Amino acid sequence: MESPDYHHALALLNWQIELGATEAICDAPVDRYTVPEKTQAPQKLADPAPVRGAVPAVLEVDAVAEAKAHAAAAQDLDGLRSALGAFDHCTLKRGARNLVFSDGQAGAPVMIVGEAPGRDEDREGRPFVGRAGQLLDRMLAAIDMGRDHATHPVYITNVLPWRPPQNRDPNPDEIAMMRPFVERHIALAAPKALVVMGNISAHALLGKKGITRLRGHWTEALGLPVLPMFHPAYLLRNPAAKREAWADLLSLKARLHDG
Repeated sequence: MESPDYHHALALLNWQIELGATEAICDAPVDRYTVPEKTQAPQKLADPAPVRGAVPAVLEVDAVAEAKAHAAAAQDLDGLRSALGAFDHCTLKRGARNLVFSDGQAGAPVMIVGEAPGRDEDREGRPFVGRAGQLLDRMLAAIDMGRDHATHPVYITNVLPWRPPQNRDPNPDEIAMMRPFVERHIALAAPKALVVMGNISAHALLGKKGITRLRGHWTEALGLPVLPMFHPAYLLRNPAAKREAWADLLSLKARLHDG
């Protein structure tokens, strides 16, 4: 096909303008008869150099694994207390006044494991010092035992060393983080028998719930005989359950006597 002359091309252009064309598709002419060169693969850019002062990415921490490592490193009860104080992965620590570690005499034949500190315990830094703790002392005295007893002492701690807000129940993550410390605590205290008081304690150490069904039945955990019992706070709300609690106390006394 012959190329149009100047006047013919100008007429075609004017005709396109009359049709409404106002601009060209491209700023430069395109030769559609040439074969385009093979497209080259884009080069991979090098990783940017680290910027001084930049905040590194935060890695997710396995809090339970950290707890196991901290607990295993403790060689005595003072070391375990320090390890708990240095453990920052449990958010309960941020809202608590004090670390509630233990009370009574370490090495006593009976170790009582409660649930978590309340307001009075958080203020004083000792377990079982509020109304529930006063009832516990009277219960132990009834079978000639006590945290400061000269011949039949007990040793007391909790699953959680920090008070949950508004005395709410501990959640599963908090229990899982504290369990390695509780297990190490029991190993270092070396009691002859454990008393787990309340549903939370039974779940943490026995893996079972339902303290009404579990109480009064001796079982075993961590190589030790374990007696689940009602928590004294429950007995304050349900005085009728004190009869079962008395039977459990007599069972504890008989077990120690037989041992």
